Amino acid sequence: MVTTERAKLMIPGPVDVDDDILAAMAEPVRPHYGDEWLAIYNEAVEHLQQIFGTRNDLFLMAGPGTAALDAALGSLLRTGDKVLVARNGFFGDRFATMARAYGLDVRQVTAPLGQPVQPGAIRRALSAGPGVQAVAVVHLETSTAVLNPIHDIAAAARDFEVPIIVDAVSSLGGMPLPVDEWGIDICVTVINKCLACPAGVAPISVSQRAWEQIERKGQRAHGWYLNLETWKDFADTWGSWHPSPTTLPTNVIYALLVRLRRIMEEGLETQFQRHLHAARSVRAGLHRFGFEMFTPEAYASSLLTAVRGLPGMDVEDLRRYLIEEWQIMVSGGLRELRGRVFRVAHVGKAASQEYVDQFLAGVEAYLRLKGHDVPPAQAEG
Repeated sequence: MVTTERAKLMIPGPVDVDDDILAAMAEPVRPHYGDEWLAIYNEAVEHLQQIFGTRNDLFLMAGPGTAALDAALGSLLRTGDKVLVARNGFFGDRFATMARAYGLDVRQVTAPLGQPVQPGAIRRALSAGPGVQAVAVVHLETSTAVLNPIHDIAAAARDFEVPIIVDAVSSLGGMPLPVDEWGIDICVTVINKCLACPAGVAPISVSQRAWEQIERKGQRAHGWYLNLETWKDFADTWGSWHPSPTTLPTNVIYALLVRLRRIMEEGLETQFQRHLHAARSVRAGLHRFGFEMFTPEAYASSLLTAVRGLPGMDVEDLRRYLIEEWQIMVSGGLRELRGRVFRVAHVGKAASQEYVDQFLAGVEAYLRLKGHDVPPAQAEG
């Protein structure tokens, strides 16, 4: 029987959480208002602003990353507005689906699976389609491990004076993404991926340019809870004691603060390099076994590796073997990539040498079990 109770998680999220973070979760429940809570909340926001590289407004929205992306689309845009969505995988497609659910006029720029969206294509689409009110793009498309060139895409949006929404759910905190320097207007992430905490909170930053567009719309945005104006109203008028419009998961946010303090002490660059080292180690080992990466190295993320199955390989059988015999969980392919690729994450504990070594040992054992020739380790370049 497949079980994840004791499995090492090497999936894009959630990730395995350190024991001291779990211990922080087990502290007595705090109320989501008052002086003690305000100190915790404000410190967490300040640390996150450093990680985002922003002085913009930043809110800790209770819910998954999808909730904050919903809030971004529904607050910045009104029914009938044009939005340009970049699509090169499952999560870019989901962005477009979410936009249509708000009644938006969705224009699209697409790229093949395993390839990044080209900034030039964004520029051409903005030139050809006047009246676009926002650009929406995924930074790390986790269905393929492709990194989209956000710096250049944001520059294109800025040249056309169009705000940009970035889904950084799987990337922020794991690699550089300086929000203010790159001109990102709304940036969304979660705490249960690169920040290695339990799920439940989606930080979202909002630029002055985004607020100006929201205010120009006149009528209030969609909804109430997922309305960024609601969050700003509470931050501005209730922020001295009750900074959020609803109850927050206080134990989760306190655990986040414990984690953020450690990141600040260690340094972001150290965390970035740990992810990069793990990715290189995993890819080198898989190359030795004869695997090909799905995404070319030039635009592959250091946080996730998508791997093609060997000819004739049952990829799902490999995944079952790893979890049943080695207690390691990796992800399979999504949609048309199901059965063709598997995906290995390099964030949280998955970036540790222990996890990397055990994963590669498990894959090697599987290949030998199935009769594949595996070159010795010293054959690595």
